[in-house]
Amino acid sequence: MYIETIRHLHCTVLRAGGELDHAGRVRFSAHINAVWDWSAGPVLVFDLAELDFYDSSVIGVLAMAMQRMEEQGSGRIILVRPSDHLLSVLRLTDLLSRVELRESVEETVAELMLDDEARGSPSSAHQGFSTRR
Repeated sequence: MYIETIRHLHCTVLRAGGELDHAGRVRFSAHINAVWDWSAGPVLVFDLAELDFYDSSVIGVLAMAMQRMEEQGSGRIILVRPSDHLLSVLRLTDLLSRVELRESVEETVAELMLDDEARGSPSSAHQGFSTRR
């Protein structure tokens, strides 16, 4: 499994590929915790389209982030290009209503930047920090 994190001013993008099983869940959760404060909210954009395999661990990772956001009273989870299977599982677990769906990471980042500009917040297109492990 690989995990890539990209820091933008308005959000943090987490891309994952390969196999997300129990061991991957521990690594992915650690990545989320490490980048939690990279964006206000935080706003976490998950691109999981390159996952070849995942089990219930993906739900555990998303549920952990959702629970932490609820405890803090703020934050957003955006899923980019989720598979039909993942959408089904999220629907069955009643988590689908707690995430936002988008078609493109680039469009999502641009949308968030424009939303902040419309509210009068300072903006910067990209902070230029990426990690991949």
